[in-house]
Parts: sequence; C-alpha cells; structure tokens
Amino acid sequence: MFRIDDENKIISSEECRAVIVGIQRNRDISYSMEELAGLAEAAGAHVAGRMIQKTEKMNPATLIGAGKVLELAEICENMELDTVIFNEELNGAQIRNLENALGRRVIDRTILILDIFAMRALSKEGRLQVELAQLKYRLPRLTGFGKSLSRLGGGIGTRGPGEKKLETDRRHINKRINDIKKELIHIKTSREAQNSKRKRSRIPVVALVGYTNSGKSALMNRMLEMTEKEEKSVASEDMLFASLDTQHRSIKLKDGKTFILVDTVGFVSELPHMFLDAFKATLEEAVHADLLLQVTDLTCRDQDFHNEVTKKVLEEIGAGHKEKITVYNKADMVSGNEIPVYGSSSVAVSAETGYNMETLMKMIQSRIFADRIDISLLIPYSNGELFSYICEIGTVKTKEYMEEGIRVKAQIPQKDYHRVKEYEII
Repeated sequence: MFRIDDENKIISSEECRAVIVGIQRNRDISYSMEELAGLAEAAGAHVAGRMIQKTEKMNPATLIGAGKVLELAEICENMELDTVIFNEELNGAQIRNLENALGRRVIDRTILILDIFAMRALSKEGRLQVELAQLKYRLPRLTGFGKSLSRLGGGIGTRGPGEKKLETDRRHINKRINDIKKELIHIKTSREAQNSKRKRSRIPVVALVGYTNSGKSALMNRMLEMTEKEEKSVASEDMLFASLDTQHRSIKLKDGKTFILVDTVGFVSELPHMFLDAFKATLEEAVHADLLLQVTDLTCRDQDFHNEVTKKVLEEIGAGHKEKITVYNKADMVSGNEIPVYGSSSVAVSAETGYNMETLMKMIQSRIFADRIDISLLIPYSNGELFSYICEIGTVKTKEYMEEGIRVKAQIPQKDYHRVKEYEII
C-alpha cells in the first residue's frame, strides 16, 4: 500500500490486498465484477477475494445485509485484507458504518476510477479535471470518510487532493472547485483557439474513441510508424486507463496530405456523470473531429456491450451524429478464419503487427479527403498571398517558378475552388 506524507507525496509502497463486493438484483453482474477487479489491479491492488449478494432490497446503513457484513469481516481477517471495494456507489454514512464494522478501508467503484485518474493524469488540465471530480464526489461525503482520508493510511482511493484539502470547511472546498472551473475555462479557451486555427487551415481532425484498453494508443503509434514524418509515440500499456490525457499527433501521408490524429480517454461502463462533466472539455475533441475511429477489442467477448457504452457516451457529449469507422483491433490474437468480414464502415486490424492498417488508412483518406479536387494554376507573383493560402488549405503536388508566375499543381477542398478558378490553366 502507499504511504503519503504531509505534502501528499508517495514515500513508500507495498502491495494492497483487497476484496471486491457487488450487489446482484435483476441482472447478471459477472462482467461488471470482472471489470471492477481489472480497475483495482490498475490502481495497484491485488484482488484476493470477491463477494456477491443477491438481493432486491439494499440495507440503507451498510448496503449489504448484517449477515454479509459479518461474513465480509471474517474474510478480511482470515485473508489479511486491508481494503474493501464496492461495485456500487456508497454514501458517506455507509462508508463510515462499513469501516467501523470491518476495521478496513472501504471505497467504491467511483473513487477507485478517480484514484486511477489521479495516478495517470500528466497534463495540467488532466490533473485539474481529476481534482475537480474528486472534490465534487467527496464534498457531500466528508462526514463519512474515515480510513479513506487518512494521510498515513495510504492505499488506493487516497491519491489526489489529499486530507489537507478534504478536511477543510465546505466553503474552502467550494472555493477551490470554483477556482478549478475558472482555470479549466481558460484552458478550454486556448483549445478552442487552436481548433479554430485548424479549421481555418482546413486540416482534418480524426479522433480515436472507444472503451478503455481497446488499443487506441497502440493504434495511434502504428499509424505514426506508417507515415513519412514520424512523431513522438504515445504511452501504450495493456491495462485499464493506461492513458488519460488527450494526445495530438500530425499524420503526414505519402501523397503529402496531412490530418491531426487525437487519442482520447477511454470509456468504461457505469461511468458517473461527474466524470463526463469533469472531462467534457477533453472529450470535446471528439465533438470537433471530422471523423471518429471507434476502436473495439476484437478478442473481447463483450465487444457489443463495449460498443453500446461508447455509443451512449458519444451521444451524451454531443458526438453521436459524427461520421465514424468502427475499428476492430487485436486481429493478430484471432485465428484467420475467425476474423469477421465487415462492411464499408468497419475493419479488423492489428496495431501490433500492422495487419490491415493500409486498408484502414485508405478508408480514412476516402472519408476526410473525399471533397478534394485536383487543379493546375498559374499564380502571378503579385498574388503571393494566394499561393500561401493554397499551401495552407490544400496539398501542393508540384510547383514551378515561371517568368509569368508560379505554376502549381495542387489538391484543394471543393469549397475553395471559387477562390482560385480565375488562375486555372489546362
């Protein structure tokens, strides 16, 4: 487990042993529990046990029944577990009651995800978004947090703003929330200025979206390797929420065309609205994109469910109408005769081996450069601004400096043709 000093810095760590607990009412929660175990491991815990209670009515004091609390306490004692993670969201009183009964740290799915976000956020914006979500979550639960707020108790669920910020009065916390919102608005304004610049330059934007750990970052790295101009690769690991901050890379194709590729934070089921609110500015990259690549893990038996979750989140952020290509990744882990044949809007690829990546690149090109036309121009030297404009909005294939002007062969968007047609030559 992690030990945190007075300045909220990690000073040592050892393995955290946890048990995960779920409530099954009218639906099967086996997948949700598996995902919770994956989230716990991504946060640095070893899941040593699990418990599911089937019930139609939850105990308002402890969520699970009194008998299950005793059983859970015995499990924690016998297996020497230090953390209990609930799949359901807990209120402050439930956290306090359970910690008193179990003598262990108690957290829920929401604070677990927030904890992972606190570890993975690298940019200033990412860290601010995490802190905002944590403060909003913990504010109404201040009276309930016990061991989960202990500076020296450490462990998953305690990273981020820390006890100093969370045990101050509510007025101070609300002030901090307002300050963060103002900082995020400033960052958003800067991003909107960058987006406006991209729109003016007519550079298309393609955004990678999809369930966490579907291989979005690996796909971005493979696409970077395929281009003439290689840019810095992005972090890619086989774990939930391996990357949190939005990444932008310029992809220059062999024919000179360029587009911006954006890697966004992965989605997950049962994502509370506070996450969408906190990370909406980052997710807006998908809203402003010209094309979405919805990445799905081909090897996952729950890929249809993942696609539904992704579709729901995209609709909630206002990107449900966007044109998209569904990319089924990790085809190298499926035998050849098991790889499905998809239509014009879907493709199976492997970011690991490069299988079918050329096909994907051609699909992207056909979508984002479909409205472009080839032209030949003779631009007088007196109109040098027009040549600069063509370089900005289109792709210059050849240029020749003649006595009477610049002879240019280029590809430009159809909508810009009226700006140059008087200089067109055969």
